[in-house]
Formats: sequence, C-alpha cells, structure tokens
Amino acid sequence: MADHSGPPSPGSGEAFDRARALERSGDLAGALAAYEAALAAQPNDPDILAALATLAGRMEMHEVAAALWAQVSLAQPGRLEALDGRARALRDLGRFDEAIGLLRETLLANPQEPRLWNSLGVTLTQDGQAELALTFLGEAVRLDPGLATAPYNRGNAHFDLGQLDAAAADYAAAAEASHDTAEGAVIAFAQATLALARGDLATGWDGYQVRLSPLWPKAVTFDAPGRPWTPGDDLAGRHLLVLAEQGLGDELMFANLLPDVVHALGPDGQLSLAVEPRLVELFRRSFPAAQVGAHATDSHDGRRRRAAPNLASPRPVDLWAPMGALPQGFRRAITDFPTAPGYLKPDPARIAHWKAWLGEGPPAVGITWRSGKLGGDRQRQYPPLELWAPIASTPGLRVVNLQYGDCAGELAELAALAGRPILQPPGLDLREDLEGLAALTVALDLTISVSNATAALAGACGAPLLLIGGPANWARLGTNAYPWYPQARMLTAQRFGDWAKPMADAAAEVAKLARPG
Repeated sequence: MADHSGPPSPGSGEAFDRARALERSGDLAGALAAYEAALAAQPNDPDILAALATLAGRMEMHEVAAALWAQVSLAQPGRLEALDGRARALRDLGRFDEAIGLLRETLLANPQEPRLWNSLGVTLTQDGQAELALTFLGEAVRLDPGLATAPYNRGNAHFDLGQLDAAAADYAAAAEASHDTAEGAVIAFAQATLALARGDLATGWDGYQVRLSPLWPKAVTFDAPGRPWTPGDDLAGRHLLVLAEQGLGDELMFANLLPDVVHALGPDGQLSLAVEPRLVELFRRSFPAAQVGAHATDSHDGRRRRAAPNLASPRPVDLWAPMGALPQGFRRAITDFPTAPGYLKPDPARIAHWKAWLGEGPPAVGITWRSGKLGGDRQRQYPPLELWAPIASTPGLRVVNLQYGDCAGELAELAALAGRPILQPPGLDLREDLEGLAALTVALDLTISVSNATAALAGACGAPLLLIGGPANWARLGTNAYPWYPQARMLTAQRFGDWAKPMADAAAEVAKLARPG
C-alpha cells in the first residue's frame, strides 16, 4: 500500500503525456525513456523529475529515485512530496538512519502533516523498531482518521510485535476508511495473512485469493488452457495444470500440496506442472507421472503474466490453478498437513557425491544467514553476522557455506570471527544449481537457516533443518512449528532485532550435535 503523497502534478509536453500513458499501461521501460525525453526538453522541471523519481522507485532503482527526489527538493525546497519520496527511497535502500533523520527534520517544520508521521512510522517498523513506530503511526491516525494507510501500517507494526488482536482492529479500521479499490485489496490481503497467522486457515486461505484479483496492485495474470479450478471441483480423472506463481521459496513451500493433488486426480488423472526453470528436473523426479516444464513470465496490459509454454500434452487440460490457490481446497485445517517429511526427491547420485566429499569426520552443518535481497524491510528479518560466530566456531563441528549470492566478504568476516575457515562446496553454484544444493542439504547432518529459498529447499526435501525466524510469520499458521516442513525445528525471536536468544539456542543445538550424549 502506498504510504506517500499522491501522484506528481502533471507537467506539460507531449513526451510527458506519452510517458504517463506508458506508465499506466505497464510499459515501465518505455515510460522511462519517454520521461527522459520530456526532461531533455524541459531540464530540471520539478514535475517531470518527480514523475521520474516515482517511476524509478517502482522499478526498484532506489539510488536513482533518491537522487531525483533530491533534485526536486532543490528546485522546490518546500515540496513535501519530494522530502517524503527521498526518505522512502533511502528506506528502500536500507539507509534507515538517513531516512529517519530526514523525516524527523521535515516533521519539525510540518508537525500537522499526517503522511510524514505515517512515513516515519513505516520506516521505524522496517528498521525493526515497531514499538516506537506505534507512537508515530498513532499520531498519523489522530491527525487524519480518513487516511487508511495509517491504521493499515499501524496494523503491520502490531503484527510485527505479535499483537494480533490490535492488528486486526487496525486492519478493520483501514478497510472502513479506504475508498480506493486497490488499497482495499492490499488491506484484505493483510487480513487474510493475519487469519493464517492466528491459525484460522479456512478464513485465511479464502481471503488469500485476493492476490489474484485485478484490484490487487501486483496481481499476476495467467495464460492457461481450460478453466480455472475451484475447491469444489472433483479432480478424479481430470487433467490439471498447476502454475507456480510467486517466488522460489513460495513455489517450494506450496509444492507441499502436490502429493494431495496427485491422489485426488487418481490413476486416470493427469497432472501438469509449470515451475521455475531451475526446479524442473527436481520436480520431474519427485512427481514422475506428471508433465513438468518451465513457466514463462511476460507483461500484458500492465500486469505480469505467467504461462506454461514448455508443456506439450496430447491430452487437453481440463482445469488450471495457481499453486498458491491449492491450500484453499486442501489445507482448510492444520490437521490437513502431512506429518511425514520430504515431498521433493533430490538426485541420489548427487547426494552420494556430497556424502563422499564430506567423508568420515565430525558432524557437518550448513549455514545460510540471509536472502539474496537485503533492501527495505528485509534486513530486520535476519540476525547480524556476528551472532553466527558461536555456531561457526563450535568445536567438533564442520561448517559448510550454503549462502548464495555475492557473499565472499561476509564469509571472510565470519571465518575471522570463528577463527577457522567455512567450508565451500567445490564446483557448486548455490544460486543456480538447485539440484546440487538440494542434494547437499540432504547429505549434511543439519542445515541452519533463516527463512529463505535454501531453507525452503531443505525443508521440501526432508533434510534436517533448524529454522531461525522473526516473530511475524504467517506461514507458521498459528503454531510454534513450521507445518510445511514437519521435520524442521523453529527458533523464533520475540522481537525483531532481539536475536540473541534464538541464536544462542541454535549454538546450543549444534554443540549437542558435536558432542552427542
């Protein structure tokens, strides 16, 4: 949900008008070029600069957005939209102290502006300071009870603090105040995930489907044959196409449903799967009777569109479903989750390869401490690197790196803190070779991970998993465990930023592993 001022005031010129039209249609690259052409014709025009800055934020070009908003402020020093926009860009870059300082300074001169109080509250929440954020978000609500984004964001802060009743009240207030359909869809999605966090799965999964509504700002559309599946459809003997729709970790998590789907289709049914290209072989091995191909994503009418062009079957598709829709029919209660771990099957030869590499020796533990993206509110989800040192330095233990992406500096830092090297699996691209990574997690004695794609892969493959998470995670579904991966053990921080206890508990767990008995 937007938490900033409205769209920039219109500029002039054909190029500007064309840019606005292209942006509305979803052609962001075309809009960028058109805005740049407009700016070339009218250098330093604050309205064009503001439009460019807004677009840069949408395209996740946050450094560019921050610089552009700074230019707008130079041209129009009192323009609150520019100050708020720059603070938002700094927040998206994870430069929270700068964003907070800018917003506090701006508020001193504009104490009656509710959107600034709201922005400061959002920034504090994303910086892991949800309790402090409540004060600022409360002031935004007081100043403008009709500003739906303020109670919505206060609900998010309450959710971070585990205060679910207060979050529910705030989301309800936001829904009542909102008169914007897209905003209403965002609020409805928050209410759905709140229901899931409380363990009300039936209500939660029903509401979760709002993410497929054209009102949802980030809704994915689908190019699929047949008609959409509904929970009331009898699948026996049908041909069902399931399209993974979200990020890699979500694809792996929601694949928990696929054994149930295979059972519902029966011996005369047919399952087709469209998944992330890196997962195709793993899914083919795990569901040998299914047709599995890579999905493809493009843009249509300003929306991301997902299709299954790599599937060819002589049998027509009867029904199709986004993978994230399946829980609405198959996971209405927590008792619907399987208790046996491991629904994905890594390559046995590659498991043997990694076991041979590990050989005989002390227990081997894999660690991964963050996701591939660290901007904005993601940072608060992960313990700082220094808290991993007691795990990495545990005597009688071998520690293996499972962190994907550019992490050479972090590895060197962690090795220095631990006083010994972290083992690097030779020849394995931890981001691209998911087959190899899946096999390695199964070969290890334990994987310790934050909530990222590696954790989802290890969990889906039934590997021993210690999962470290923050207090606000709807995917726990109202439990103290992680129902998607029944073998996983969960260590949860009581507050974002308060990682000392779960990390100490993780260190104690590996110490027991290193010294059994």
